[in-house]
Amino acid sequence: MKEKELMSDRLLSNYDYDIPAELIAQKPAEKRADSRLFVVHRETGAFEHRKFSDIIEYFNAGDCLIINTTKVVPSRIFGKKSSGGKVELLFLDPCQNGPEYKVLMKPFIDAGKKVFFEDGFECEVISKTLTGETIVRFNKEGVTEFLQKCGIMPLPPYINRKDGLAQKLSGFDRERYQTVYAQTPGAIAAPTAGLHFTDEIINGLKSKGVSIATLTLHVGWGTFKPIVSSELADHKMMSEKFYIDAANADIINAAIKNGNKVAAVGTTSSRALETLASVSSFSDNGKTYIKEYSGETSIFIYPGYKFKIINTLITNLHLPKSTPLMMASAFSSRDLMLSAYKEAVRERYRFFSYGDSMIIL
Repeated sequence: MKEKELMSDRLLSNYDYDIPAELIAQKPAEKRADSRLFVVHRETGAFEHRKFSDIIEYFNAGDCLIINTTKVVPSRIFGKKSSGGKVELLFLDPCQNGPEYKVLMKPFIDAGKKVFFEDGFECEVISKTLTGETIVRFNKEGVTEFLQKCGIMPLPPYINRKDGLAQKLSGFDRERYQTVYAQTPGAIAAPTAGLHFTDEIINGLKSKGVSIATLTLHVGWGTFKPIVSSELADHKMMSEKFYIDAANADIINAAIKNGNKVAAVGTTSSRALETLASVSSFSDNGKTYIKEYSGETSIFIYPGYKFKIINTLITNLHLPKSTPLMMASAFSSRDLMLSAYKEAVRERYRFFSYGDSMIIL
């Protein structure tokens, strides 16, 4: 039976579920902390329905909360062809150095042709990769600063920003599609589990004796790129840059040593921490501890994976057949997650990036 379950867990088709369109959040809750909190207890399978500000109740002195301090770059920008037609670019590594950038271009134009932007910026199409990205070369420096000035936030396509809404709501999305603790620019998608936190909630956890550790993983295209393989083992995650320093590794290690909660905010933080278990760790008395590290991760976590660092996961309600849903299923179980999602639909939770939150204990 266990082998049958494992086989089922590895099929993409078994991570599908029905989601009414009206439950796909187009804007966040008016106040961050007013998002709803779906509580999942792994051991009992019990569910609770709370408000996100109640999350403090689930932590005790000595626990550790790990947050991802990456900052989303407004990396989506519109330009024009020489004919005047509109072209949209999404930068996949907006903070790199040098004149060449890897982008998603819509519509694609042929190599050698140019796209023209404001402030005298223009780029020439160099080539298209086998995986669908386009390499472009800009005519001058300061592209990252130009994006900060003129770009719009790279919201997922299920959030409607058509017919001028992207520009109209640009200021709103720049504030709300960003965590309150974002520090280091580099992401092209928000670590959305962190969008619900406020300074008051962070301070409330600290006053309770909870340690806050930070790491930085720059969320890239790979986090939300659709899986096309029918079997999960055939899917390859795109790599994402991340780092953690020694001081924050020590904070996490203290919680591991004492058997307290090690709670990752988001699947991005989880991927970084679980990668560390393989590439920068040491063992003592049967426990795995982490060390400082700077590098990349392409880890793909789905059922069958045994978590080595985290024992609590704060996340959002994710798309059907998505890699974050598979990680949440690995952390609990596929059956429990799909049951929770059905309950969330019945309870009219708001789904996806701007939607409500979940904590898996």
